[in-house]
Amino acid sequence: MALPEGWEMVVGLEVHTELRTATKMFCGCANVFGAEANTNVCPVCLGLPGSLPVLNERAVSMAMAIGMALHATIAPSTFHRKNYFYPDMPKDFQISQYDLPINSGGYLDLPDGSRVRIERAHLEEDTGKSTHLGVSGRIHGADRSLVDYNRSGVPLVEIVSGPDIRSAAQARLYASELRAVLIATGASDGRMEEGSMRIDANVSVRRSGEPFGTRCEIKNLNSLRSLHRAIEFEAQRQVKLIESGGVVRQETRHWDETVGATSTMRVKEEAEDYRYFREPDLVDLAPSAAWQQRVADALGPMPAERRAAVVALLGEVSDAQRDAIDVVIDLGLERFVHATHAAGGDVAVALARVANELAAAGDVSKLTEDAFVATVAMEAGGQLSATQAKTILADLLASGGEPRAVAAARGFEQLSADSLGGIVSALIDANPDEWSRFRDGDDKLAQFFIGLVMRETKGRANGKAVIAELHARR
Repeated sequence: MALPEGWEMVVGLEVHTELRTATKMFCGCANVFGAEANTNVCPVCLGLPGSLPVLNERAVSMAMAIGMALHATIAPSTFHRKNYFYPDMPKDFQISQYDLPINSGGYLDLPDGSRVRIERAHLEEDTGKSTHLGVSGRIHGADRSLVDYNRSGVPLVEIVSGPDIRSAAQARLYASELRAVLIATGASDGRMEEGSMRIDANVSVRRSGEPFGTRCEIKNLNSLRSLHRAIEFEAQRQVKLIESGGVVRQETRHWDETVGATSTMRVKEEAEDYRYFREPDLVDLAPSAAWQQRVADALGPMPAERRAAVVALLGEVSDAQRDAIDVVIDLGLERFVHATHAAGGDVAVALARVANELAAAGDVSKLTEDAFVATVAMEAGGQLSATQAKTILADLLASGGEPRAVAAARGFEQLSADSLGGIVSALIDANPDEWSRFRDGDDKLAQFFIGLVMRETKGRANGKAVIAELHARR
């Protein structure tokens, strides 16, 4: 939804991603999702008196990997205590990085050609999770609240973009590309539905050419759809408020997905409200050049580079193929496409099968690249119909095996040209009206005849061969 003429939105995103470490940020408690509430806790992550934090080395390596992937500068950093008094932080402060973050000054290039600056990507610990029991599901009006401290102390990297985003669509594209980068580094699983990646959106509006307006922060958006809708609503709300003579105040707002609107949570805190001060129980963090080099050496190609490599195999690509490539890259399945190309196979067919059948399966561990390549070759060479190839891939994904053996077991030998020609002739004779309309130019009826042939042959016919037979008789 476009803003009224003359208005522009200004958006910056704060993305919080949990790191895929085995243990928490400052203690040895397990970092796992879905465990029974309050079972992965200890004196450190509960903030009990006398407990001391010990920094997770693996978390630091993952934070540096994220910084490198975002072209950021890695520098010596410090930890601070960010003080606030919520029940989800039992020690009443969060250990975070303030004025000296580990990563700063990077950028992320988006598939549409735009660039969004990265101001910082700093380390911190996550909070516990509050569940408010009642009709609203929020603290206001709740009958009671429960707190699970399993998440308290889980390592996080907070990635703060510059105020460079100018539309909800661009914000969604940025979040999607950043999620792909985080997954590619191995630092995050990107599972927004599990809360391992959460987004806060800072939204303001201005008339074109004017200074930035007062921003409002929308907290804890946990899907790309919610991000898009929340930004659009909030920008429209601010424009209407200003045009009616009102003033936007800086505040934190809640997005209600059901209602499709934001509402006030609290007046926005400033940095001084958190009373930051240096964490006395942790020394400064200064990763050595050798440590940084080990992290850099372990990084593989990022999504943009991998996407470009698949595009190069195809040459000209359609919009549908671009969407398919995005799916394949997001799931890390492009190796099957590259294997097909290396064997001289049909890359377009391979891409379609990976983006559909393999993507839908989820688990591809039983399917070898050789078996996939052979299946694509059989389909592209006319030995299998598309339907048969999909069936064979389903069998291979479920049980493994060799595609020719699977095809033989299922009776998928292709019909001879003479046999197929006889079946097509018989069906034309049985359906004279439809054949007459097809001959007169109604090409949609080709699918009608293909369906009849497939039913008659129990799926053994090749659709392309059927079309060739039909056109030969036209």
